[in-house]
Amino acid sequence: MGLTSLFLEVENKNIFILGTGEVATRRANRFLDKGANVILAGHHIEEELLKKGAILKPLENLEDLIKWSDIVIIASADEKLNNYIASISEDKLLNRADFPEKGNIIVPTSFMIDDIEISIFTNGQSPLMAKELRKKIQKTISAEDLLEIKLQDYCRTLLKNKIQDQKARKEYLYKILEDKEIKNYLKNNQLEEAKDYTKNLIDKI
Repeated sequence: MGLTSLFLEVENKNIFILGTGEVATRRANRFLDKGANVILAGHHIEEELLKKGAILKPLENLEDLIKWSDIVIIASADEKLNNYIASISEDKLLNRADFPEKGNIIVPTSFMIDDIEISIFTNGQSPLMAKELRKKIQKTISAEDLLEIKLQDYCRTLLKNKIQDQKARKEYLYKILEDKEIKNYLKNNQLEEAKDYTKNLIDKI
């Protein structure tokens, strides 16, 4: 498989999901949370999905739903129907929950830690291990790491007004990353103090 990881803008995109089971529901929630328009075809969906704006359609006129969609997600238990929908979705971005390798996009395990989104894909070898790796990553990333990200974002903005050369900015950001005084501020959850300290440093450039 010639797959590579990307983040796709899906706000206001049309997502058609074949199926209304557990996997289809997870996919629907994910796209709804990012502002997409979602239609599911099946027999019943959770009330929560309806509240978020999802639309339930019966298993008919599926060709019209595919034409409407930007992304087609196949997540039903009917293999024959799955194969048919896949066969008429060749010009669409297609995700198959049943046979990921037969689609052209993958929806990996993904989770948020503060503002940071992390995705894990095992090339279809083990969804179970993707979940286990998620637990390990969540334990590894500290509150200090998250504050460092916010501080780096703040410093990058200041440095862009001071230093035109990207390589030079990167070197300065590494200095900030390794600064012991800054580390102490972040260790004690003093983000604003760390910002003031770094601003004084940058102002002297």
